[in-house]
Order: sequence, then structure tokens, then C-alpha cells
Amino acid sequence: MSTVLFDVIDQHIGLITLNRPYAANAFSSKLLQDFNTVLDQVEANKKLRVLVVKGSGEKAFCAGADLKEREGMSDAEVIQAVRSIKQTLTRVEQLSIPSIAAMKGAAFGGGLELALACDIRIASTEAKMGLTETSLGIIPGAGGTQRLPRLIGPGKANYLILTANRLSSTEAYEYGIVEQLVERGRLVEEVLSVARAIASNGPIGVQQAKKAIRLGLDTDLSSGLKIEEKCYKETIPTEDRMEGIKAFKEKRKPNYMGK
Repeated sequence: MSTVLFDVIDQHIGLITLNRPYAANAFSSKLLQDFNTVLDQVEANKKLRVLVVKGSGEKAFCAGADLKEREGMSDAEVIQAVRSIKQTLTRVEQLSIPSIAAMKGAAFGGGLELALACDIRIASTEAKMGLTETSLGIIPGAGGTQRLPRLIGPGKANYLILTANRLSSTEAYEYGIVEQLVERGRLVEEVLSVARAIASNGPIGVQQAKKAIRLGLDTDLSSGLKIEEKCYKETIPTEDRMEGIKAFKEKRKPNYMGK
């Protein structure tokens, strides 16, 4: 049985489900292999406009590394295992389409790092999360020390990483780690509502906006504005832009084709 499931909803929404509920959806080597196979499918499906990532079961979004599997590893094997997680999460971050983490239950260590690699994080009210690696004598190694400061600022990131604090979903929302809180029973419904809102917009515009934001964060404002201009120009010659203008004039919902 695959440890990562993939479904397509409404033609344009990809849904990835981490499928190890008995192990809190932790990153085993098999799960990482299956995850990358699914990402191949996501990248190959040109109809997709947004991706949702969630965990199966009620207890965890993703508990991070599979520590039981790691017990028998050599130092070199541990380093390679962490590198594999980081490479997989970087693939999620660099997808051309936006991604949403639907966070229910626990999201610690690599689990939160997976959510940080997504563009939007929506959590259920009972979720708990944190980068807790320093309490285990290590550090976040799959992007946490880099993505968290970029999201909430270095001071708050230092505090959370160095104390290894575990946060409630409300605290995570107040820190700016998650963008929206939802009652547990409505999480998937609300995430899919957000995904449908994104999917209804011009897909080329959405992808270029994501690209401009992501690349601009790694540079100064002047360079970022040039990146924005370049991405804006990509939308000008498209059929979607003309459809958007026509639909606005005709006071109807646009029918974007991604062309």
C-alpha cells in the first residue's frame, strides 16, 4: 500500500494525503519515495492549478522524521535521510502551482517544515506544532531555520527554535505561522474552498504571482520590483488576460483556460 495517496478534485485541485496514520504520518524512507513519485504526477499534470497536502487519520498532519527507522542508521545515513527530506520539501516549495497545507493534529519538526514549504497554511483549532529539534540535541535540517525566519522574522524564529516550544494552533496563528484557523470537522471543507477560490483565478497569473513573491523574498526591493515586472510581462500576451477583461465587461465569471 502506498504511504502517499494522490487524488484530483474538480480537475484542477491536486490532493496529497500522507498515509501512515499508525506512525503519525512520519517521514520514512518509503514515504519519501512515494511522495516524490506523487510529485512527479503533480508536475506532469498541466491541468492542476493548486495543490493541497494533508495527513491521514485524526492525530497528525506529520510528526516529522521517523525516529524509529533512524535508530539503526549510521551518522552518514542520518545526514542523507535529512537531505532527502529537505530535497522533497524543496520540490513542494518550487512547484509552479501554489500549495496549501491542511494541518490537523501534530506537526512537529519535519512536519512543520513541510507546512513551511507550502505557500499557505490552514490549521484546525486543535492542531499543535513546533520546530522542536533542539530538545533532541539537533537542529531543524529540512529548511526550518531558513523558512521560519523568512515567514515570521528572525527574533520570533530564534525564540521558537532555540526554546523548542510547542505551539497551539491559536499561538501559531498569532505568530503568523498559519494563515487561517478552522474547526476540526470543517478543515478539509474550508481548505478545498480556498483551493477552489485560487483555482478559479487566472492560472498563469496565479503562477507568476507565486513566482514573483518567492523569488523576490530572496533579494532587495529594487531587484524584487524587476522580478515582479518580468513576471507581470508573462501574463500580458495570454488569452487568459483577454478573457478576464472580456468577462469583467460582460459582468460574468471568467472561464480561464491557462493559455
